[in-house]
Amino acid sequence: MRWSDQGVEVDDGALPGLGKAGLVRSVQTPEFEGVTFHEVLAKSALNQVPDAANLPFRFTVNTFRGCTHACRYCFARPTHEYLDLDAGRDFDSQVVVKLNVAAVLRKELRRRSWTREAVALGTNTDPYQRAEGRYRLMPGVISALAESATPFSILTKGTLLRRDLPLLRQAAQKVPVSIGISLAFHDAELQKAIEPGTPSPKARLELIRAVADSGFAPHVMVAPVIPYLTDSTEHLDRLIAALADAGASGVTAFPMHLRGATKPWFLEWLAAEHPALLRRYRGLYGRGAYVTPEYSAWLRERMRPLVERHGLAGSPGLRVAAEGAPESSPAAPPALTLF
Repeated sequence: MRWSDQGVEVDDGALPGLGKAGLVRSVQTPEFEGVTFHEVLAKSALNQVPDAANLPFRFTVNTFRGCTHACRYCFARPTHEYLDLDAGRDFDSQVVVKLNVAAVLRKELRRRSWTREAVALGTNTDPYQRAEGRYRLMPGVISALAESATPFSILTKGTLLRRDLPLLRQAAQKVPVSIGISLAFHDAELQKAIEPGTPSPKARLELIRAVADSGFAPHVMVAPVIPYLTDSTEHLDRLIAALADAGASGVTAFPMHLRGATKPWFLEWLAAEHPALLRRYRGLYGRGAYVTPEYSAWLRERMRPLVERHGLAGSPGLRVAAEGAPESSPAAPPALTLF
């Protein structure tokens, strides 16, 4: 799952620069207008998270770099600069595909040194973005993890996950499997403006229901909460009610943070679409990437009664983190986590 402290310096076999990333070919197809896929042969699949990140897992796998979800706020945007690409339009349209990721992963999981620690999928870019329908990388990754007795978690906005639910059920008979869905919008029009390449809120609610019906306990990331756009009581109440109705087992919420090149990219959109908010954002974020502690505390108190009202606060585990908090819940999250 995603975490704000994930280190962009971690070598995942596709750094630095496309010229040194094992590039096989670059492809454009009519079904993905304006998108170029750079197919590479990765040198490694498992990425070790720096100890300083203080996360409940130490290893991740990313099948892609870049993402056609095109979320304006995506914290992973600065990682594209390590490929000599920009963090704005290139991140949305120049997608690196690790063709051999499953084969490399199998090899790494066979090492005697591998201790079967939990692996997180979807920490940088979404493994179920639309390109997964073309490349079908995840079935091989899931099978490799399950066959090696390695527990894993998945975080996604992509409804393509439904395709792999039978495989995930089989994997869950061998290892612990945690599934998280990211949905921070109830307003479909606003969602389309900020996350133009993602499935609609309705489609993701149906995904949550399908995951629950398959026997999993889907944890939902109501994240990021975007100040002055998605933080109203009305919006959050409608969203949390819909999540509860769809079968969500718990909720994680945190305010949007804007690190590195993500900040000017988001503020450019804000200036064009909501110029009246620019001054408020300067006060809220100042010179940093995170909202003020006061805003975090305010959001926490706004969320608390809503999740209680809709029955998503019944299990233990209410936590509230300060600025710089991790971007996601643990591989086995509690019912409610507020950051």
